[in-house]
Amino acid sequence: MERADERRVVAGVSGTLGSLTALHRAAAEARHTDAVLRAVLAWSPPGGELGHRSQPWPELLTECRRVADDRLLRAVDTAFGPAGPGVPMETLVVRGTPGLALVAATNGPEDLLVVGAGARGGLRRALHPSVARYCLAHATCPVLAVPPSPLQDDIAAVHRSISWHMPLNTRELAD
Repeated sequence: MERADERRVVAGVSGTLGSLTALHRAAAEARHTDAVLRAVLAWSPPGGELGHRSQPWPELLTECRRVADDRLLRAVDTAFGPAGPGVPMETLVVRGTPGLALVAATNGPEDLLVVGAGARGGLRRALHPSVARYCLAHATCPVLAVPPSPLQDDIAAVHRSISWHMPLNTRELAD
């Protein structure tokens, strides 16, 4: 049961390194302000809502919801481990677009919305609208856009290096 007067720090979670960084920052903000941490993961059916309306399949929606629940719990466990964040926490899985779901998860100007704001190239920006920009434009509470961890660039460089120097053996995939 949620109380309207309860202050929240709402964090968008997707399981990416950027969202885990934002989740850690949200936990620190919640600790600092004696607020409840609310971790929110948004999901939509494969093909989007329009695709689902043309081919409704209830079993698929049930499975998608279960996968989203598991993804959120794994992300929270990855971020904090068994000890948890050290503040009261709620988890919320919402069917819809991430920006809209995050803005709806806040209760008003006393809350804080924390989102990851990674570096984005032109192609990525054209194909996937920025959740952080949407939240900054539509939220009625303060929005904290957390830049990616500096380690994220190092990890990406290692992945690129490995992919160039270790060719994929397709025979292993056939087994």
